[in-house]
Amino acid sequence: MSATHVQGSRRKARGYALQVLYARDVDHATDVATALGGWSESFELDVDDAGREFAGELVRKAVEDQAAIDEVIATASRNWRLERMSRVDRNILRLAVCELRSLPSTPVKVVINEAVELAKRFGTAESPAFVNGILDRIAASLGRSAES
Repeated sequence: MSATHVQGSRRKARGYALQVLYARDVDHATDVATALGGWSESFELDVDDAGREFAGELVRKAVEDQAAIDEVIATASRNWRLERMSRVDRNILRLAVCELRSLPSTPVKVVINEAVELAKRFGTAESPAFVNGILDRIAASLGRSAES
């Protein structure tokens, strides 16, 4: 499988994972396993098997570690309480922090760029800069530079 194919698959997977986390944020009773297993077919999302697996890994880890992830975000976001952030921005940050903490093989620059792309696609005009600024602080607090 080519690196370009893997990148495209992971980009789609991150978008899919964001949608599942967003739904769970709206309704905590949303069954993550069911959503991950069926939504891509139900909504005809273009996510391959590897992408679904990656999305599942991200969502499961983000849900399992949500309290710790939210604490990292709250600490880095100085003037913004988590509950005041837009639901989209909050869940993009959760996914990115999850990836920064749990998947050290993914370069910081990739995690931040992908989060900014999600913010451009799903957020407001201010979302990309907001997400970028917070993730820069978080990466530094985790001891990971944009070069790693």
